[in-house]
Amino acid sequence: MIIPWQDLDPATLNNLIESFVLREGTDYGCQEKSLADKVNDVKLQLVNGLAVIYWSELHETVDIKRLK
Repeated sequence: MIIPWQDLDPATLNNLIESFVLREGTDYGCQEKSLADKVNDVKLQLVNGLAVIYWSELHETVDIKRLK
């Protein structure tokens, strides 16, 4: 189920994005970026419709997925 990012409290959205970008194995290329830059990048992708917040009822987990 897709959760609209606009429906989340701003602090909750920020915490969700921080958790996402801090996951082991998340790759941002050769250039190092600050946590704030990574969070802003993901937030921009959500705002622009390039990514969505996805809730898995089966696994009871939330994830952020890029749209193709």
